[in-house]
Amino acid sequence: MSTEVRVPTLGESVTEATVATWFKQPGDAVAVDEMLCELETDKVTVEVPSPVAGTLSEIVAAEGETVGVDALLAQIAEGDAAPAPKAEAPKAEAKAEAAPAPAKAAKDVEDAPSAKKLMAENDLTDVQGTGKDGRVMKEDVLNALAGKSEAPAPAPAPRAPVPADQADREERVKMTRLRQTIAKRLKDSQNTAAMLTTYNEVDMTEVMALRNEYKDLFLKKHGVKLGFMSFFTKACCHALKEVPEVNAEIDGTDVVYKNYVNMGIAAGTPTGLVVPVINDADQMSFATIEKSIAEMGAKARDGKLSMAEMQGGTFTISNGGVYGSLMSSPILNPPQSGILGMHKIQDRPMAINGQVVIRPMMYLALSYDHRIVDGKGAVTFLVRVKEALEDPRRLLMDL
Repeated sequence: MSTEVRVPTLGESVTEATVATWFKQPGDAVAVDEMLCELETDKVTVEVPSPVAGTLSEIVAAEGETVGVDALLAQIAEGDAAPAPKAEAPKAEAKAEAAPAPAKAAKDVEDAPSAKKLMAENDLTDVQGTGKDGRVMKEDVLNALAGKSEAPAPAPAPRAPVPADQADREERVKMTRLRQTIAKRLKDSQNTAAMLTTYNEVDMTEVMALRNEYKDLFLKKHGVKLGFMSFFTKACCHALKEVPEVNAEIDGTDVVYKNYVNMGIAAGTPTGLVVPVINDADQMSFATIEKSIAEMGAKARDGKLSMAEMQGGTFTISNGGVYGSLMSSPILNPPQSGILGMHKIQDRPMAINGQVVIRPMMYLALSYDHRIVDGKGAVTFLVRVKEALEDPRRLLMDL
């Protein structure tokens, strides 16, 4: 008996994935729930387990192929007996060597489902595709409807010739779907939002002293270390109440104000930047925030974040200081209207009460969408964060 292995549901609004890695080859024995392959989507990596025990008899979708939800990935022969395995998993080149199919007018490349739906709704039949192998994507149809198909964007400038002795020392690696999505979203953010960044600096003396005084008791009681991120999360939630437009988003000609804070915590991983979201962070204690950050951070490192855990954020904090960054301008995470950039804590001479003293200082950067947030609101937000961190007691008294 043969069992089909199909692409599982990939998450809200995700319709396709790329087959990244096959862990098994035809002829290999597999156990129930043993991982067969890994699929890469725009957001997360999805592992596909074996639904039954048996022998992998056929791989239908080779590594590098794009597959839709419920597409056939492989066949498994249940039980001990199995048909003779194929020599190797199918490759893209093998398809070219197969017997040619009868000639037909329609192209062989399957267009994106969203593109086909749009074309059918708008009675379009001839749209130039920009996807892989000429595949028509949703953006191509939208461009055609907007009259842009006749004047396509200029192709990127060709790469400058590389001397032969240097070309041999280069390595070309295809961008992952996650990296492609990161690149597209960041560029879209720059193109869409009227992005501006304002800066300030914060004296971390009081936060560091409070943390050093209570970190052992905090760890003993709550089972998690007391870090700086909970202070910054609390300070941002406090400031967002006073300047709600930084926690809002634009929807067409409306401004949507959020009476809650879903805090995105940007995290770097080996495969790229991800932003897990801590829902209702404004209602959480220091301990709950630290536990949530630790849990999300572990999932991010292991590539186990789900789509749901990266959606719904209203504001984001990015900590470049862990990598040694002294100053930077973070890019907005659309559709959010604000993102706070943390940086390295560095001792600097400061003039305080007429005296030059050495203090642990950190530069703060707030990038915001000037379409919805005025300069006064952005500066006020950053000043409130600064005040809360330089005197953490203000957080307890909601000042």
